[in-house]
Amino acid sequence: MASPSATVALLLQSLTGGGVERSTLRLARELTRRGLVVDLLVCRPRGELANSVPQGVRIIPLAEVGTVAGRLAALRAAGRDWPLLLRPVLLALHASRALRHLPALARYLELERPAALLSAKTSINLMALWARRLARVPTRLVLSERVQLSSVTTPDRPAKRSRLPQLAARFYGEADAIVAVSTGVADDLARVTGLDRGRISVIYNPVVGDDFVTRSTEPAPHAWLTDDGPPVVLTVGRLHDQKDYPTLLRAFATLRARRPARLLILGEGPRRGELERLASRLGIDAELSMPGFCANPLPAMARAAVFALTSRAEGFGNVLVEALATGCPVVSTDCPSGPREILGGGRYGRLVPVGNVEAMAEALRITLNEPPDRNRLRARGAEFSVARAADSYLAVLLPERSADYC
Repeated sequence: MASPSATVALLLQSLTGGGVERSTLRLARELTRRGLVVDLLVCRPRGELANSVPQGVRIIPLAEVGTVAGRLAALRAAGRDWPLLLRPVLLALHASRALRHLPALARYLELERPAALLSAKTSINLMALWARRLARVPTRLVLSERVQLSSVTTPDRPAKRSRLPQLAARFYGEADAIVAVSTGVADDLARVTGLDRGRISVIYNPVVGDDFVTRSTEPAPHAWLTDDGPPVVLTVGRLHDQKDYPTLLRAFATLRARRPARLLILGEGPRRGELERLASRLGIDAELSMPGFCANPLPAMARAAVFALTSRAEGFGNVLVEALATGCPVVSTDCPSGPREILGGGRYGRLVPVGNVEAMAEALRITLNEPPDRNRLRARGAEFSVARAADSYLAVLLPERSADYC
C-alpha cells in the first residue's frame, strides 16, 4: 500500500441522517482504511450523524461569514460571468446559506491543497467550483449529483432553485470529473444542462460494508419485530413530501382491510402531524407506529415482512439496497431514477406507479402472501458494496494513483 500522503477532502452541508451524509461517511471510512488522509469539510457540523464520523477522519467545520460577504466572494469567483449571479433569486435563501461558507472553503483549499475534493448536491457543487477558482489551486475537483436536476424546475418549486440548472450548465464543465448516483440522474443532468453525457460517470452509492452483517444482527429497535404478531410493513426515511407517506398510509389501510398487518415508519420530519391526522381518519392508529429517527434501521429491515418505498423521486435509494442486503422483500414506486436500476427492472422487487394507492396495496399483499427467496435478495444487495464504490471513486479522484490504494 502506498504511503498515506494523498489527502482527499469530502464536502458536506451538514451531518443530518440523510442518504448523502451516510454514503459520504461510508466512503470516508473506506478511504481511510485504505491509507488515504481524509478531511471531512462540513458547513454545519451538526445532526444525527455527528457522532458517527469514522475514526481517523479529520472534521473541519467551515466558518460562516455574513450573507453579503458570501455573495461578494461568489461574484469574485464568477469573474466575467458575474451578471449571472446578480439575479436575486440565485443568491436567496438556500443558495446564500452555502455561499456563507465559500470564503472558508477557499482558504482551506489554499492552505491545505488536498489532492482531490469531492462534493455532493448542486448548490454545494457550485460552491466547490467557485472556491477552487478563488484559491487557484490544482486540487482535482469531482462533483457528485444525487437527484434529478430537472426536479428543481417544476412549477411547484421556488424560483430560486429553478435557476440552479443554468448555473450548473455554465460552471460544471470546469470540474475534473462529474459523477451521478444512477444512470437516470446522469441522463437527466446531461439533458438539463447540455453537458456531454460521456463526461458523466455513474457510481452507485456505497451501501454494504464489512460491518453490514454485524449491524443488521443488532437488537430489534421495535417490539413489533419480535412479538410473533401480524407481519410488519416497514419504511425508513424522513417524514417529507418527497417520500409521499400519505400514499403509503392509504395503501396500508387498503391492505389492512384485506389481511392483518402492521406499519412501522422509522424517521422524523415536518410532516409528522399531518400523517398522524391522516392515520386517525383512516382508522389505522392501532396498526401504525412512528417512533422517530433510527440510527441503525438494518435490524428492523432484517426482521420486517416487507419494505415499502412510496417516494415520488429518488436519485438512488440507499434504503432499498439496505433492505435487499438484509434479505427483506421490497415493494417500490417506479419513480425516477434509482429504484428501477436497483431492483433490476422488477426482478428483485415489485415496482408500482407513483401515487397509485391500489397498486401499492396489491403489491404489498402479493409480496406478503408470496415472499421471494431472501438469499437471492441478499446477493443482489451485496452488489452495491462500499469496496466497489470506493474503487470507482478513487478512479476519478486520483486517476494516476488509484491503483496504489486498491
